[in-house]
Amino acid sequence: MTKLNHKPNTKQANVCPPLQKDASGLDKLVYWLGIGLGSGKPKQAPGTWGSLAGLLVALPLMMLGFVTFLAITVLANVIGIWICNKTSHLMGVHDDPHIVWDEWTGIWIALLPYAYYMGSRNFYTVTNLPVLLIILANTFVLFRIFDIFKPFPIGYLDKKVSGGLGIMLDDMLAGAIVAIIMLFCLTFVVAVGLN
Repeated sequence: MTKLNHKPNTKQANVCPPLQKDASGLDKLVYWLGIGLGSGKPKQAPGTWGSLAGLLVALPLMMLGFVTFLAITVLANVIGIWICNKTSHLMGVHDDPHIVWDEWTGIWIALLPYAYYMGSRNFYTVTNLPVLLIILANTFVLFRIFDIFKPFPIGYLDKKVSGGLGIMLDDMLAGAIVAIIMLFCLTFVVAVGLN
């Protein structure tokens, strides 16, 4: 088994580790998914760029309906354990900040309450644009706060669990916490008729 290098200092700009030129087609696909279709390549704040890309990809997926979006989110998280582990090995670095598949799927978890809300109502006639933008912005900002600062138990799991599961788990938990917060916010929005 290959020994992986430690995660680089995320407080400074880092170059995304390149894929070896002789990589197989499957390795290229996994690497590309791991770096969020390129959204994780920026030298600075790759997690933020990856989260933003994940949010943008989620918008059309949510329009497929709640059950479909939930199934895609669960599947993406399960497969993400393997994708992140494999990408980590391809890069030679455990949990490199340029691996952003976990940010994609973490923000999808955070968006589940809104996807449910969209599915239970006619999205185009019920939600007004300013409310939609505020909800999406709040979800994004809260997810980034929990993902960056990693309060307990997120930080604990980030340090104690290794491999692909360790890469994914902190973002899954950050997404779940934000989903709970947004569920209360959406309940309030509907209760007072702001939608």
